[in-house]
Amino acid sequence: MIINDLGKIRAGQRVHLMGICGTAMASLAGLLKDKGLIVTGSDQNPYPPMSTQLEHLGIEIMKGYRPENLNPKPDLVIVGNVISKSNSEATELLKLNMPYTSLPKALGEWVIENRESLVVSGTHGKTTTTSLLAWVAENIGVAPGFLIGGIPKNFSQSFRNPKGNYFIIEGDEYDTAFFDKVPKFMHYKPKHVILTSIEFDHADIYSDINAVKSAFQKLLELIPIDGTLLYNGNDSRILEILSYAKVKKKMSYGVSSSDYQYQHLNQSKEGTKFSVSRLGTSLGEFFTTMTGNYNIMNATAVIGLCDQLGWPLDSVRKSLATFQGVRRRQEIIGEPRGITVIEDFAHHPTAVRETIQAIQNKYSGRKVFSVFEPRSATSRRRIFQREYLEAFRGGQEILIAEAFDQVKIDSTDRFSAQELVTDLVLAGGDAQSFSGADAIVSYLGKVAKPNDVILIMSNGGFDGIYQKLLNRLSQSEIDLVAT
Repeated sequence: MIINDLGKIRAGQRVHLMGICGTAMASLAGLLKDKGLIVTGSDQNPYPPMSTQLEHLGIEIMKGYRPENLNPKPDLVIVGNVISKSNSEATELLKLNMPYTSLPKALGEWVIENRESLVVSGTHGKTTTTSLLAWVAENIGVAPGFLIGGIPKNFSQSFRNPKGNYFIIEGDEYDTAFFDKVPKFMHYKPKHVILTSIEFDHADIYSDINAVKSAFQKLLELIPIDGTLLYNGNDSRILEILSYAKVKKKMSYGVSSSDYQYQHLNQSKEGTKFSVSRLGTSLGEFFTTMTGNYNIMNATAVIGLCDQLGWPLDSVRKSLATFQGVRRRQEIIGEPRGITVIEDFAHHPTAVRETIQAIQNKYSGRKVFSVFEPRSATSRRRIFQREYLEAFRGGQEILIAEAFDQVKIDSTDRFSAQELVTDLVLAGGDAQSFSGADAIVSYLGKVAKPNDVILIMSNGGFDGIYQKLLNRLSQSEIDLVAT
């Protein structure tokens, strides 16, 4: 039975999370354990960094979805949106008539409650922007709670229960659960919102861009009149739905024709210097170790929202300079034999394009291999076949893995790695397709040289490619020649 009164759950009771290794679910697991609950969970394919975070918290991960995972009977089950109604564990849940709810509902009722909810939403940049906003709030002393779809290095974990009156959360537009088909952010009580962008994504639940815009329209309608909206003023789709926001404080940010504008970019290996103005008045210079224009957009959004909230800009400036970024976002995971290996979460064509450009600019003069695994529900489908051609066109050498698990996707709707490679080569690019991680590791082990850069992009475990590649590249040069 769906439970609506979540206030009845008490410390010491057992809560079971189905799909516990999802970025938000693993964070919720930590929040609940911190509140004194006994937490268990199940997942089909646990992988770092969330599986590692759960292990450090002492939370048991039951591998695979099975009816026996619900024995002994938990006091409450929280069902992740990765779980379908036909899932064997979900079937058992419904059969036993246990109390259950969704992650967003639990967050809204148990954690956010009546606090000031700061929601970062949009197709791109949510995790980095949310992490930076949480770091700023921490440094100005408001003791925020937060839930982030990644692990910010300044905190070393993706969640924290609030001690003060602010909760900062990544507002995902993906649906809530099989029994609640609305965007997650509908449950997050948004009062102060950053909206970064609107593009088509999540082809498994949204039919077209109009359906996506309709979801974000609902978010704008939820912001109370005394709240705050900071929106990307250079995104035409946001402008098309802006009238649905009735909030009084409605400010844009961007490169031009925006209330908050960033200017005078100076990018280097150390990071980026830039200045920000508000309605033509300079707010001064800022520095971040992040690179890439999209990251400066994210930083400008945070500066703008903090300014609107009345938080001191000097503290914002210092926080931005000491922000260490997020795991799996342009993260250097090793430099064996002088070869820099970088992990990134990019999977949407826009994110892929911007990430490749940022890395090639940062490491100008060095060869960059861009490795990609189509793994998200949308990237495994054909809908972005042409968009990926444009995304990879500027890459120096492109390595594309076969798409992950396309069994349930109609053969006519499947993304083709080989077709993309053929089109890239015809366009003058240097590209190859590979059967999977092992084949890519073998190839890079033979051709990568000291001072090269390897950028790996996937939103999943990619069959353990990260450690496999580090191990392979760490072998002696004599061994490499021998192979």
